[in-house]
Amino acid sequence: MVLAKRTSKNQLTLPKAVVEAVGVADYYDVATENGRIVLTPVHPGAAANVRTRLADLGITEADVADAVAWSRQE
Repeated sequence: MVLAKRTSKNQLTLPKAVVEAVGVADYYDVATENGRIVLTPVHPGAAANVRTRLADLGITEADVADAVAWSRQE
């Protein structure tokens, strides 16, 4: 068990071992499930990075749609 202490300002410091196990993130989605707090790392800029890379490669939205349709063929 690894403990994290809540400060008077409702802040937590995530233990290094926990962060290393899930990967470093600047933001976390916070949810509750059955009385537990669940933190999920999120990378809000990731989708924009993918769009930029696709544009750099000259891949259009139509190209992606065609690839998805092709991959779903039986």
